[in-house]
Amino acid sequence: MYRLGEVGTGTLSHDLKRWWYKVRGKEDPYLKIGQVNDRTQRAEKGEMVWALKDISFEVKEGEVLGIIGRNGAGKSTLLKILSRITSPTEGVVKIKGRIASLLEVGTGFHPEMTGRENIYMNGTIMGMRRTEIDRRLDEIVEFAGIAKYLDTPVKRYSSGMTVRLGFAVAAHLNAEILLVDEVLAVGDAEFQKKALGKMQEVSHDQGRTVLFVSHNMGAVRSICNKGLLLKNGILLRNVSDIEIIIDEYINEIYKHNNLTKIEDTTDRKGTGEIIITDFIINDNQKTHIFKSGEPLSVEIDYKSYTNTPQARFIVSLFNHEGVCISRFDSELDDTPLQISNQGRIKLIINDNFALPPGRYYFNAAIMSRNLLTDHIEKIKFFEIVSGNFFNNRKEPMGKMICYVKHKWVNL
Repeated sequence: MYRLGEVGTGTLSHDLKRWWYKVRGKEDPYLKIGQVNDRTQRAEKGEMVWALKDISFEVKEGEVLGIIGRNGAGKSTLLKILSRITSPTEGVVKIKGRIASLLEVGTGFHPEMTGRENIYMNGTIMGMRRTEIDRRLDEIVEFAGIAKYLDTPVKRYSSGMTVRLGFAVAAHLNAEILLVDEVLAVGDAEFQKKALGKMQEVSHDQGRTVLFVSHNMGAVRSICNKGLLLKNGILLRNVSDIEIIIDEYINEIYKHNNLTKIEDTTDRKGTGEIIITDFIINDNQKTHIFKSGEPLSVEIDYKSYTNTPQARFIVSLFNHEGVCISRFDSELDDTPLQISNQGRIKLIINDNFALPPGRYYFNAAIMSRNLLTDHIEKIKFFEIVSGNFFNNRKEPMGKMICYVKHKWVNL
């Protein structure tokens, strides 16, 4: 539980009264409990909120647990409690084994000490002997890639160097439990790949327990076998298979997205003779998040105020950076589209085409007799998350426009 706003009651007499009630074992008369930790609502003066409430779960040895939720759900607070940085207002935490935490950039580092000194300090805090740290020092430095700056004070490190060293220390020292918050986002793509591989190694090969917080569903899916879902400080879904948790998280985030009726959209161009009244992706109005490799289709509802029997439909696909990935034009089809006063047409995209994880949107247009009758930019947003396009739970590394199925053979 956290108190919002001012800590005091505002007057000395009220502070004394609060103290007197506490001495007698009675409830604070000025305590006001917020029912839900909703970060979108303005807090009242002196309000108390539960950052976490009624959270109860168990993680077994060797499990890799992904803790998932939107910003403000309580993920970082939970890890701080587990790592004993923060004490719970109520309840207990039982832990068997030594914990290594990486909750934010530079966790546990002293800025005036060198990288070498911080490695030894962190290892000592975790109960390791100097000889144990000596054996692992070269491995830690090589993994972090900071050999040149090992004897430089950490305050002169960049955020990327700091997080690399912090992760290397946490992953290589002999702790049975590894807590990792969303800090890998600071590192570059190469280090993220190396860090995820190391977490897979310490969990699968060494049998250590990992609790992993990330908004990168691809990373969560690749290393976690279990997960739990938090929302506004409460447990929305207890420990379950990671695929179930990810699907529920995705639907929870985007179920309220794209609610504006397209028929009522005024931000459009064209003569208005034929207009778009609805735009549906994958026959689904309830979610706008799909897995990479999932078949992609678009349905367009239209109304026509002209007697023309044919029309040309154009749908353009863009990534979040505004780069046009592809354009689908009905004129390229041998069979012209016949239209009536109102109806629905469907675009089916070849299933060999797959989008990498990311955010995308469609533009849509209708032409008739070489005139633009309707054009709506960013008519529908959607998101692609990691799927199993290559049937081996692996994802290609690096930035790209699309996935294409392929095969390698010996000649």
